[in-house]
Amino acid sequence: MDVKHPPTTAPASTSPAARPARTRRARIVGSIVAILAMIGLAWLAWWLTNRPAGPGPGGPGGPGAAAGQRAGGPGGGGPGGGRRGAPATTVGVATAEQADIPVTMDALGTVVAAATATVRPQVSGVIQKIHFTEGQMVRPGQVLATIDPRPFEMALLQARGQRQRDEAQLESARVTLARYRTLLEQDSIARQEVDTQAALVKQLEGTVMTDRAIEGTAQLNLGYASVKAPIAGRVGLRTVDVGNLVGSGDANGIALITQLSPIDVEFTVPQDQLTVLQRRIAQGARLPATALDRTRTEELAVGSFAALDNRVDVQTGTVRAKARFANADGKLFPSQFVNLRLQVNVIQDAVVVPVTALRHGADGDFVYVLNAPERTVSLRKVTRGEAMVDKVQIRTGLKPGEQVITEGADRLRDGAKVMLPGDRPQGAGQQGQGRGRGEGGQGGGRGQGEAGQGGGRGQGEGGQGGGRGQGEGRQRQGAQQ
Repeated sequence: MDVKHPPTTAPASTSPAARPARTRRARIVGSIVAILAMIGLAWLAWWLTNRPAGPGPGGPGGPGAAAGQRAGGPGGGGPGGGRRGAPATTVGVATAEQADIPVTMDALGTVVAAATATVRPQVSGVIQKIHFTEGQMVRPGQVLATIDPRPFEMALLQARGQRQRDEAQLESARVTLARYRTLLEQDSIARQEVDTQAALVKQLEGTVMTDRAIEGTAQLNLGYASVKAPIAGRVGLRTVDVGNLVGSGDANGIALITQLSPIDVEFTVPQDQLTVLQRRIAQGARLPATALDRTRTEELAVGSFAALDNRVDVQTGTVRAKARFANADGKLFPSQFVNLRLQVNVIQDAVVVPVTALRHGADGDFVYVLNAPERTVSLRKVTRGEAMVDKVQIRTGLKPGEQVITEGADRLRDGAKVMLPGDRPQGAGQQGQGRGRGEGGQGGGRGQGEAGQGGGRGQGEGGQGGGRGQGEGRQRQGAQQ
């Protein structure tokens, strides 16, 4: 009998298209596993860092904590320690003092030369020589330029000769008049001839006087050929050179001389401050003035108030004024803009504090006053007065010798606790307050407590069934293991 076997089926082979699908699934699964592993590791690290203390020997009830309590008292280890108080704010202080406060008036001023002079020749002629250097300091009467003197020398000789001729004629006429008068006494000549000769003498005397004036003018013109400085000061840039024909009618002249010492600063005073200024002027007080640079940091010169104008400018409501400075070092220059500070008065023995101590609130100005024994501050309202660069006057509300807060006031309130820079910082867990921490693993742990006054620290460490405790305190020390 024939037995029929079913046909054997060949195993199905994996197609090339199915392989990439399985590979992608394997990659996705592997990525998910890796992410989960990373999350688990992160959680484990967090747990190890922040895990609570165990009940082992070093925990809250372990011997370490007990040792800490025995050594330090109520501030022993474990979570049962007290909570710390709010820390005091470290502040800076200053003492209210008595000082003289200057009452000043600030204004913008312009430096003006006390005198200026344009050097012009007084006679016409050709310049032969220049005797000055541009920008140099000159003195009155110093020769600055020389004009060709020959025409003036000739004119002087001519005038001198004319005078001598007329003086000779006058002398002859006088001799003749004397002879005529002798003859008239002898009745040898008519009186008319004597009178005529006397008139001739007077005529010649007038001629000689005119000649002398002409000679003097010629002498002056010869002197004017040397152009001299009329005032002392700094000579500017020259406007003509050698060889130029100049005259007294030239507008620009030869150069300009500006007097620099002394020198003035013109400024304006608001009409509201005129009363105080005029009162001080009427008292004959000398009002110091200081010229500052544009940044008000450098002092250029020190002088005094000089003059006040006689009317108010209706457009600006100010009065022009002038201050004078010696300017020996030449720091002030004509037409320079400066900041002027005029000291009008001085307040004697005023109570002053640093500017940083004065605060401003909704109710006005105030300061924080230090209560030194208790290390607390109190808010006190004050009335401010005149201010200096780094000081301010306190008119009411503060006495000399009281201490005020200058630094750290932004974090304060009335009655707040403060600490001075020289004070020792407060200990951890002061007044029985403490901090506890316990750690344990496999039957071992560590407990720690810290305390300040009358407090201590307890520490216990243990492995598998073993532990060590240690306690430290300020007033007594104990150890347990």
